[in-house]
Amino acid sequence: MNWHGMYTLFVKEVLRFMKVAIQTILTPVVTVLLYLLVFGSVLSKHVTVYANVPYLVFLVPGLMMMAVLQNAFANSSSSLFQSKMTGNVIFMLLSPLSELEIYIAYVGASIIRGMSVGIGVWAASLIFTTLPVTRVDMVVLFTMVGGGILGGLGLISAILAEKWDHIAAFQNFVVLPLSFLSGVFYSINKLPPFWENVSLFNPFFYLIDGFRFGFLGVSDKPVHLSISISILFFIVVSIVCLGILRIGYKMRT
Repeated sequence: MNWHGMYTLFVKEVLRFMKVAIQTILTPVVTVLLYLLVFGSVLSKHVTVYANVPYLVFLVPGLMMMAVLQNAFANSSSSLFQSKMTGNVIFMLLSPLSELEIYIAYVGASIIRGMSVGIGVWAASLIFTTLPVTRVDMVVLFTMVGGGILGGLGLISAILAEKWDHIAAFQNFVVLPLSFLSGVFYSINKLPPFWENVSLFNPFFYLIDGFRFGFLGVSDKPVHLSISISILFFIVVSIVCLGILRIGYKMRT
């Protein structure tokens, strides 16, 4: 392992989004805060999901995880695609870095950005409610795995994309719908049987359900199922991403 080179690329990616923190961290926090204000104020007195759990408390972990996923994807996809468009990706390819080291650096930075936005959402939510933490290990696990999955998907989309529209299409027609339809605003147990079964095929659901379990200690499905499916999804995405990086598809041109 070229630890020094991998660390340098990782730091470069972290500094890239930290230099524009208003755009990459503050803006997503404010956007999620608006969801919290609208849904929390309108539905908090009319919706009960779990016994003894206010709707606002139920809502915050879902919004946190949704922010982690969306921003982890945005970080790796925008960074690598911008490098492709400007042509400076060649300097990374010529460096003594393996596909694994490139993958770890990009995905690691995506996890950091996702966590930063998630912590910002949590801090902002303290204005409205206090969020309990039942299992810190589950919170950390699902944050890391979720950020890793979306960081890997961001790399894949950036490699396959030929213009910015392709990145936007993947985010708007894949990442965004899967995020919103994963139980962020509702429990899938409240859905009709058909739509509940459909939701079980959404891998984002298990990330959000497991993450919520880390805070509330309750979930729609057994947490061990969420852990297994999330880790399996992470492994599949990682293998695909590493394979594409290894052959240099659409990068060595």
